[in-house]
Amino acid sequence: MTVRTRFAPSPSGQLHVGNAWAAFFNWLYARHEAGRFVLRIEDTDQSRSTDESIRSIISDFRWLGIDWDEGPDVGGPFGPYRQTERAALYREHAQRLLDSGRAYYCYCTPDELAAERAAAQASGRPYRYSGRCRNLSAAEREAFIREGRPPTIRLRVDRTEPIVVPDLILGTVRFEPAALDDAILMRSDGSALYNFANVIDDHLMEITHIIRANEHLSNTPKQQLVYDAFEWSMPYVAHLPLILGPDRRKLSKRHGETSLDAYRRQGYLPEALLNFFALLGWHPEEGREIYSVNELIAKFRIEDLGKASPMFDAAKLSWINGLYLRELIATDPQRVVDVCLSSLQRAGLIGPAVAEADRTYVQRVIEVLGDRLKVGADIVTAGDFFFSDTATYEPAAVDQYLRDPAALEVLARLRDRVAAVDELDRDSADRIVRQLAADLGIHGRAIIHPTRVALTGRTTGPGLFELMGVLGKARVVQRLGRAVTAL
Repeated sequence: MTVRTRFAPSPSGQLHVGNAWAAFFNWLYARHEAGRFVLRIEDTDQSRSTDESIRSIISDFRWLGIDWDEGPDVGGPFGPYRQTERAALYREHAQRLLDSGRAYYCYCTPDELAAERAAAQASGRPYRYSGRCRNLSAAEREAFIREGRPPTIRLRVDRTEPIVVPDLILGTVRFEPAALDDAILMRSDGSALYNFANVIDDHLMEITHIIRANEHLSNTPKQQLVYDAFEWSMPYVAHLPLILGPDRRKLSKRHGETSLDAYRRQGYLPEALLNFFALLGWHPEEGREIYSVNELIAKFRIEDLGKASPMFDAAKLSWINGLYLRELIATDPQRVVDVCLSSLQRAGLIGPAVAEADRTYVQRVIEVLGDRLKVGADIVTAGDFFFSDTATYEPAAVDQYLRDPAALEVLARLRDRVAAVDELDRDSADRIVRQLAADLGIHGRAIIHPTRVALTGRTTGPGLFELMGVLGKARVVQRLGRAVTAL
């Protein structure tokens, strides 16, 4: 058997990290088994689906490094791969169920169904469709047709025994028949509902394994009934636990950004995200955190996935990303430059036209920031002063180091000594500061702390001598002079 997995997003917005997580495990399993991974677009909800969202989803996956063997943009032997282009298939299969007596036309109006639902609620029982259209006579159907009632198509469900599903993560899951009713397969406008279209597509595309979020567990018995009606075998299913936020509630926008694109814009690396995704509910090796994608593919087994809901630890993701960034600084620094340039351009600190000198300067800043750079956006929060004409002073920093006239006198002397050198780099900055401290008979920190504030506006940051070397003589002199005259 050739393993075939799929991811079938609804294109109604940006790709959520939880959906990307589920897609990752489908892709990982297909690659581990040398199988096929299919991207299918479930866009039957035309009120919410957009072509822009489809383009965004494809772009996000390509950036993440998740590729597919079949899909709307690459084709394949089981296309089309958009549900809106498969409507004839759904109508054909619905007719097959009608012809076999396993489905029937339902002429109930929305008001009649609402009344049934209200009656069930009033009596304190769960709502199940009454089945009033199950056995209509030909005359009754003709009467409804003359009234102009557009029918839906419902599945005829007579099951009395539980539905038992072997889940590859959860184990055996049992669904009682009391919760099942005659589900609608096709709307009155001729469009297919999710659970019907989903089954048809998975069967015709020969999907063998479905790895999806636990939210879809309740759909499983409904889909099993459709498989049974066609006398088809259901694919293997594996339901992933929900990802939780720090408050142990389902991850959502209240916890911050949750779209994959947001992490891309913040300067996360795709390989760091994939590494992090793998560790959400799976631990390939005890005491180890960092894996290459090829290692993950080689080690993956569905049965090793945990049942407990993992917490989305943003700090851990940033830590992992920082490790990847530091490795790239040593092996492929221009890639880190590209990531940081995007953040700088979004912040308006660098324009759209980037010269080679700009790239060289950004690389120097990256090297100086070092461990402070965990994501690309950190170059803005930790190093914006490298890309502006002046530093913005933090009031507390000024109060601590720049209110003392003696400190300003030290800065004035340092300004003059820097102005007197031909060129300022890390080593010359070190010599100047140490010599000034010796000449004045003061400790080096009496120069270093106020100088840092004068140059950056902050009390913390990269090493002062490296900082001065990157800023260069002209800007160091200008900022020291500004601190002296302004304060």
